[in-house]
Amino acid sequence: MKKKQFRLLILLSAFALLILAACGADSGTGSKDSNKGDSDSASSDKLDFLNLLTGGTQGTYYALGGTFADLISKETGVKTTAEVSQASAANMTALQDGKGEIAFVQSDIAYYATEGTEMFDGKKIDSIAALGALYPETVQLVTTEASGIKTYADLKGKKVSVGAPGSGTYANAEQLLEIHGLAMDDIKAQNLDFGESADGLQSGQIDAAFITAGTPTGAVEALNATTKVNIIGMDAGKADELIAKYPYYAKDTVKAGTYGIANDTETVSVLAMLAVKKDLPEDVVYSMTKAIYDNTDKISHAKGAFIKAETGLQGISIDVHPGAQKYFDEKK
Repeated sequence: MKKKQFRLLILLSAFALLILAACGADSGTGSKDSNKGDSDSASSDKLDFLNLLTGGTQGTYYALGGTFADLISKETGVKTTAEVSQASAANMTALQDGKGEIAFVQSDIAYYATEGTEMFDGKKIDSIAALGALYPETVQLVTTEASGIKTYADLKGKKVSVGAPGSGTYANAEQLLEIHGLAMDDIKAQNLDFGESADGLQSGQIDAAFITAGTPTGAVEALNATTKVNIIGMDAGKADELIAKYPYYAKDTVKAGTYGIANDTETVSVLAMLAVKKDLPEDVVYSMTKAIYDNTDKISHAKGAFIKAETGLQGISIDVHPGAQKYFDEKK
C-alpha cells in the first residue's frame, strides 16, 4: 500500500510541475506581448541615464547645460549629465548615432538636419524632434581694436575664424560673408572653436572671428579682460537682405556696454533650441520639458531671462516631440 501511495505521489508531483511550467510559459508570452504593447509609452522607470550634448566649454550651451542637467536629474529622477561637444551640427549627428538623448542646436541647423540640406546634404536625420525654444543666438563678428577692421569689406585677405566645417557657426559665417559680397575664398579661413578664437585674437594669430552664441559669450568676455574688443556690425540693409533669403534669421543687437563696446551694434541671430531623440518616451520628455521651463528662475545665466514656457514653441523649425507638446499645451 505504501509503495502504491509513493508512486501516486510521484505522478501527482510530476503533473503539478507540468502545469507550473505551462503557466510560466504563458506568463512569459503575455509579458512579452505586454512589453511590446507598452514600448511606445515606456516610462522614466526604464531609463537610468540621459546624456545632454552641449558645445565648447566657453560657449553658452555648456554654461546652460550643467544647469539643465541638474534640473532634469532632480525633477525626473533620471541622472543627466552635460557633455562637451562640437555643438549644433555634431550634436544632430550624435543624436542620430545614439551618443546622446538631448542636445542644444541652432534652429537653422535642426532644419537642415531634418531636411537633409546644407551640411546634411544626402545625410538626412529623421530621428530627432524639438523639445523647445530657448533664446536668440547672436552672430557676432568679433575683432580687436588693433586689427583695424571696421567693416565686412575689411575682412578680405584676413585670417578669420569661421568655426569647424559643417558647424552652425561656419554656415552663419558663409551666409553673412555671401550677403556682403564675399566668399570663403576671399578670406584666410581658420577652423577654430570659441576658446581658440579668443586666444588667436589675443595673440594676433587671427584678425577676426565669427562666434554664434548667446551674449555675453564667455570666450569673448575673457578676451575683453585683456584686449580691447570690437564687434563689427552688418552693412545697412544687409540684415533685411539676409532674412529675405534665409528666413530663420532675425534682426538682433549687441548692446552698448557688452564686452565694453561703446555703441549698439546691429547684427542678426538664429534661435537656440533643444532637440531630443524621437523615440524617447513621451512621459520622459514631458518631465524634462517641465523640469526646465517650470524652473527658469533657477537659471543664473543671463540668457535664462529669454527662456519661457509661453515662447517655448516660437521659431521652432522641426516637429515637436509629443511629450514636449503636451507640456506646452497645458500652459496655454
